[in-house]
Amino acid sequence: MRPLRALVIYIAWIFIGGALLAPWLDWLLRACSHLFPRLATVPFHRVLDRSFLMLALAGIWPLLRSLGATSWREVGIIPPYGQSRKFFGGLLVGLVSLAVVAGIVVGAGGRVFMKSVPPRDAVGIVIGALGTAAAVGVLEEILFRGAVFGGLRRVLHWPFALAISSVVYALAHFFLPSQLAGPVKWDSGLVLLPQVFAGFGDIRALLPGFLSLTLAGALLGAAYQRTGNLYFSIGLHAGWVFVLRIYSQITDVAPGAPTWFWGSGKMTDGWLTFLAIAVTGVVVLYLPLGERRGTYTIPQK
Repeated sequence: MRPLRALVIYIAWIFIGGALLAPWLDWLLRACSHLFPRLATVPFHRVLDRSFLMLALAGIWPLLRSLGATSWREVGIIPPYGQSRKFFGGLLVGLVSLAVVAGIVVGAGGRVFMKSVPPRDAVGIVIGALGTAAAVGVLEEILFRGAVFGGLRRVLHWPFALAISSVVYALAHFFLPSQLAGPVKWDSGLVLLPQVFAGFGDIRALLPGFLSLTLAGALLGAAYQRTGNLYFSIGLHAGWVFVLRIYSQITDVAPGAPTWFWGSGKMTDGWLTFLAIAVTGVVVLYLPLGERRGTYTIPQK
């Protein structure tokens, strides 16, 4: 039970610690707002999200050490020499898979393009999407595949580790934005925690959104399992994020469109995206990724 205990402690560190840290970060932003006025407009729920992320990243290495990891190679981080084929292959699969979904949704009238996007704004959208895709692809793959899945499979058979890590990945992406009423106090983060988890009580939000995210996490983890490093998974994840960011900023919901099937601007909350991820999983299954199962399966007792 050691890996599960370590994972529970890690999750508690992120959410309870993040909730307690967030007010201090918010006060720091306000103190610096005379130098950077835009800091004064950052809502508390965004500060809370960043607080969770900071502690998640800070806790990666302690989590790995508690699970027996001794080097970054053991979490899929190896020198990039010779890995470009995996990275760009994953990137292409990610881009094409969700671009097809976006094309079908817009072509069928599920969403419509915004009337006007000035060239300057379009360039900013693309640059922002590139930056977000790179940051999310790298950080989340290190965290969820390298740390959580990689750590758990050291002590559990990899299919069980994959299932647990995929659910954790989906849970981490299923929080609702929360609004704070009144001034920020030392316990404001703790007060907002129930609102953050409120999405889990809405079955329409859970299906298919939660299933899609779990399936996506399983696909990313399975790619790591087969290749022995994170490069294909990082590329695949970055490709998805890039399309999602562009899609959410240049399209809008069409009046009367069945969002339960087409999804919203998030895309992952529609059944079409769930089907697309499932098909992508089948495609990845047959790609020549250099499968190396034996090294990553714990020995039979």
